[in-house]
Amino acid sequence: MSIVLGASRLRHLACLLSVLVVPVLLVGCSSGEVTLEDLEAAAAKVDVSDLKIDETDDAPAAMLDLEKSDLKFGFIKLTDCAPLVIAKEKGYFEDEGLNVTLESQSNWKILLDNVINGQLDGAHMLAGQPISATIGIGTKSPIVTAYSLDYNGNGITVSNAVWEQMQENDPKLKSPTPEHPISAESLKPIVQEYLADQGKPFPMGMVFPVSTHNYEIRYWLAAAGIHPGMYTESDLNGFQGAEVQLSTVPPPQMPQNLEADIVKGYCVGEPWNQKAVIAGIGVPVTTNYDIWKNNPEKVFGVTKAWAEENESTHLAVIKALIRAGKWLDETDGSGKLVNRQEAAKILSRKDYVGAEEDVIDNSMTGTFVFQETDVREMPDFNVFFKYYASYPHYSDCIWFLTQMRRWGQITEPKPADWYEEIAKEVYKPEIYRQAAELLISEGKMDASEMPAADYDGYREATSEFIDGNTYDGRDPIGYINSFEIGNKEEL
Repeated sequence: MSIVLGASRLRHLACLLSVLVVPVLLVGCSSGEVTLEDLEAAAAKVDVSDLKIDETDDAPAAMLDLEKSDLKFGFIKLTDCAPLVIAKEKGYFEDEGLNVTLESQSNWKILLDNVINGQLDGAHMLAGQPISATIGIGTKSPIVTAYSLDYNGNGITVSNAVWEQMQENDPKLKSPTPEHPISAESLKPIVQEYLADQGKPFPMGMVFPVSTHNYEIRYWLAAAGIHPGMYTESDLNGFQGAEVQLSTVPPPQMPQNLEADIVKGYCVGEPWNQKAVIAGIGVPVTTNYDIWKNNPEKVFGVTKAWAEENESTHLAVIKALIRAGKWLDETDGSGKLVNRQEAAKILSRKDYVGAEEDVIDNSMTGTFVFQETDVREMPDFNVFFKYYASYPHYSDCIWFLTQMRRWGQITEPKPADWYEEIAKEVYKPEIYRQAAELLISEGKMDASEMPAADYDGYREATSEFIDGNTYDGRDPIGYINSFEIGNKEEL
């Protein structure tokens, strides 16, 4: 008999030998009692000359000494919760000895509160939430992240009526496939006319004051000279001096608010832009890929105290999430994403995103629908692993800090070194590296899929923004001062 065992199945070797040895014992032993000598004698008679080990199989997971194995994580019904969902559904959490329950939360504030009060062990968070909580914008409670869930994934959608007005202001937009990116230049006269006629700012929506969506729609508007308002100590809503009033709307409620004309446009993640297209109520005019190519979007966050009390458990969670992100970005030889349709099907379940599979799979499989006549291949609309997307880069944290200061959420000037200090307090690449190194030793990740050992956490300076402005995380003050609209700092 020839038996081939993979390395990850060596733990079953004892079971296999028992299967081979027991029949010999039954034949060779006359009494009902089996002694150690009987077992050794029977084992010696088993022919294992053809027993082979397949060393190409993955090594077993390095089982960590978990402080806690039963975990509860929160999420919002958006497609970028996918790494958490996939880590559960594909058994990656289970491989690490973790029993994880995923619970949807009604909004971002409740999600954060439940992490802070301990009802949740961790959560799918807006990238700005661990930062803002740590420095005390809103609730103050130190939160850390060792894993970035994704790049990109958002869009800005306007109502059909607003889109028609934008087309009148810029006839090039009447093309069935207008040139992208589409700036807010054609929106500016609409905003000004509304302000003059109604005596109040033009209403648009975003998902949370420290969300990427808030900073992205502000960036898009301000790049065209439209003032989205300032946060002050007396105006925590960010409406001071606003030409556009950006109200907080939970993501799943965006389409119905647009249809009811409560907002005339919004910035949100998927599938809620594609939902507006399919419902025939709105037109996405840009994505955040065009506002800032490969921008950070969501993170996995836990309290600092939880991370310190559950070091091994935290490490096991990050291992599972890395595997999930890699699975989501797996491609075939032609570059086609091979697992996204399955991911869309899983995410469509009511206990996860709860939207139709054919809504979710548009963006998830690399296609984005702006209009019926404008369907574009966008393979990087959602990025979960490639381009080191899951690594917690210090420069990503600093970008959010610069926007918080630009718009007044950080009320006082800060020196340049403060930005780096906060980034190192909130972002924990050392935990990511430790998890990745364990996966590399297990054959589940290649060393090339992680930044080099001497990487300092700062992505290269980039001008891939809708306005061509350059961001260098090593110069936060210079970046803040480069904008016409927003706070300025003294150098």
